[in-house]
Amino acid sequence: MLIVSVVAFFIFVFLLGVIAATAAWMGFLKKSTEESEAARTEAENAAEDSALFRDQRLSTLNVWDSLLHRFDFMEIMRTRIAQAELDWSVGRVTSAMLLSGTVVLLILLKFAVIWAAIGGGIAAAYAPYAYILHKRNKRFWKFRENFPDVLDSLARALRAGYPLSASMDMIASETQPPVSAEMRKTSAEANLGMGWPRALDNLGQRMPLLEVNLFISAVQLHARTGGRLSEVLGGLAENMREALALQGEVRSLAAHGKLTGVILTILPIGIAIMMLVVSPGYMQILFNHPMGKTLITAAIICLVLAHVVIRKLVDIKV
Repeated sequence: MLIVSVVAFFIFVFLLGVIAATAAWMGFLKKSTEESEAARTEAENAAEDSALFRDQRLSTLNVWDSLLHRFDFMEIMRTRIAQAELDWSVGRVTSAMLLSGTVVLLILLKFAVIWAAIGGGIAAAYAPYAYILHKRNKRFWKFRENFPDVLDSLARALRAGYPLSASMDMIASETQPPVSAEMRKTSAEANLGMGWPRALDNLGQRMPLLEVNLFISAVQLHARTGGRLSEVLGGLAENMREALALQGEVRSLAAHGKLTGVILTILPIGIAIMMLVVSPGYMQILFNHPMGKTLITAAIICLVLAHVVIRKLVDIKV
């Protein structure tokens, strides 16, 4: 066990040295990269007619950007960062994940067993990406709540005789984010020569929701066959409100199960803290025993897994 710990320590020290050397090399290249990037941006602005078709870089550093482009998952990460409406680059997120995972791993190596330290490092590295997913889901939920009112406003504008482009501009100026931002972007793409079919498809890619796909299908079907789009949008808005009401009822019923999971997760930790205060010698046996750290780590992992299982059981999809 001691040999394995020493070997692991030297491996992680070597990894930390490689990261430091890479950071120093990137800092050395940053000045020249910024100058070349400025020249490249000016050339792209002169060559392209619209910024909507510009290929965005994953990182401002050429070395890191070329490395990230080798992985297909980075495009998915960039899409989800944009869906979360965060002004972050993929290079910044991946650097934060690598740095946080390495720091937590080196800290946990002094207090826990190797496999527990590796698990903690992986969890710390996943934390920035988990925050992005949380912001993305929160923004999607807010969009779904406001979207039926937007469809009603769009239907009234169409009944008043406004065309679809003018109705979209009117909605973008009157509604609240994130719906207003997405509608404004869709209208701008369509008016700048991209066309409504492609602009609507881009809206569906930015907001991969069932409600948005139904709206896009209704508009595209109306463009091919004709009909009263205002009535279709009004019916969609009414159905979406009923679905949201049903989901609200399900979430209220599942709140009791989620609260139970939180209490069952916190209760063992609270009892352990209370025992440390009331009878420290009783808990010192666990800390001083050779298997104590392993048992504590296993208990924490079991608590986390149990909490995840309870959350999955009460997370009812409608």
